[in-house]
Amino acid sequence: MATACFTEDTYRFLKDLKKNNDRDWFDANKKRYEEHLKDPALRIIAAFAPELKKISPHFMATPRSLFRIYRDVRFAKDKSPYKTHIGLHFRHDRSKDAHAPGFYLHVEPKQAFIGVGIWHPDGPALRSIREHIVEEPAAWKKASRTKSFTGAFNLSGDRLKRPPKDFDPEHPLIEDLKWKDYIGIAEVPDSFVLDPALPKALAKTFKAGTPFMRFLCEALDVPF
Repeated sequence: MATACFTEDTYRFLKDLKKNNDRDWFDANKKRYEEHLKDPALRIIAAFAPELKKISPHFMATPRSLFRIYRDVRFAKDKSPYKTHIGLHFRHDRSKDAHAPGFYLHVEPKQAFIGVGIWHPDGPALRSIREHIVEEPAAWKKASRTKSFTGAFNLSGDRLKRPPKDFDPEHPLIEDLKWKDYIGIAEVPDSFVLDPALPKALAKTFKAGTPFMRFLCEALDVPF
C-alpha cells in the first residue's frame, strides 16, 4: 500500500494560510495543519528513511527533517508568523544546522523543488569547497556537468560578481568559484509532490545528485 502522502488538502491549507497568515486563523485551523501537513510529512519521512540509507548512511531522515512552520521574525521586516511552504531537510549526521551538505524538498503550490548541496556555507566551508574545485577540477566537472546531474538539476544560489579573494581570476573554473552557494535545484510540478509514490520518486531524483554530494562531502572532510 502506498504511503499516505500530501494531497490537494495540503495545498489548499497552504493557499489559505497565505491569505490568512495570523495566529488567530492558524489556531482555529491547527487541526487542518496537523492532518494535512505535519502528519503526512512525518509519514513520508519515515517511508523515505530506508531509501535514503541506500543512497548514503550518513544522511538522516527523522522527525527533525521537517522544518518548523513558525518563522523567525526577530530580525525580519515581514512579521508574518508562519511559513507558507513545507520544508523537508535531510541533514548530514555531522551537521548541527542547515548549513551543511543535505538533501531538501520544498513543498509550495506551483513552486515546489528538490535541492541538493550546501546553502550559505560559512567562510571556512566555502573556502574548502573552492580549494577542492581547484585541486580536483576533473572531479568537480564530473560531479557538476555529467548528464545524470544536469538532466535533473541546475546549479543555483548566490554568486560573487568578482573572483573570490586569493583565487586566480584567470582560473578556467573561475565562474564555478564565484558561487557562494553550492546547490543543485530541480523544479518539480505539483503532481510530483502529490504522488503517493513520493518517497521513491524523491530517492530517484536525489540519486542523480550523488556525485555532486560526494564531492562536497569530500571537500568538507565528512563521509559520504
